[in-house]
Amino acid sequence: MRRQEIAEQVATLAGPIASRLGLEVVGVELVGAGRKPVLRIFVDRGNGAGVEDCARLSEALSRELDLYDLFVERYTLEVASPGLDRALHRPADFIRFSGRTVAITTVEPKDGQRRFRGRLLGLVNGRVDVRLDDGREIRLGHEEIAQARLVVDAAELRQDLKRSRATVKGPADRPRAGIPRFPDAGGTGGSTATHMRLGVSGE
Repeated sequence: MRRQEIAEQVATLAGPIASRLGLEVVGVELVGAGRKPVLRIFVDRGNGAGVEDCARLSEALSRELDLYDLFVERYTLEVASPGLDRALHRPADFIRFSGRTVAITTVEPKDGQRRFRGRLLGLVNGRVDVRLDDGREIRLGHEEIAQARLVVDAAELRQDLKRSRATVKGPADRPRAGIPRFPDAGGTGGSTATHMRLGVSGE
């Protein structure tokens, strides 16, 4: 069975389990060469998935995977929140992060290149619309995209920080310093826990 097929089956299996825990599976990938591949599952929730969320899903999913004959060798299961530089997989991701800077690699060259960077404008008739750093605008079908990922931009993070502080009001309705939460920061207010992964080895 090809890796992409395994990843799709795992996504189908993990979705309902994550939903019961109040989480959403936003990406699945199977990476690594040799005899011990790594199965990575990225999850999120409205206010950010934390380490405890990842631990609960890792435990529940590892038990479920043992019942299915998807792997003929040992593997490592990693469950993580996407992080500030999260990959974009679903059409909903390209809508949610409209306005953010993205890096996209296409399956085939387009205008002589495969790597693009620019401002994500959202979806237009089901196609991903991006205004590139050089001012050009491109539209890509989902099948044309090999990888799409948010770019950590300092200016954008400062704007996120200002917005997070402005939404925390005191009794006099004045902005006050709070614990800033960047989008997809795993519930920690920063990028530290977003990349923490809890590995569970299966047989």
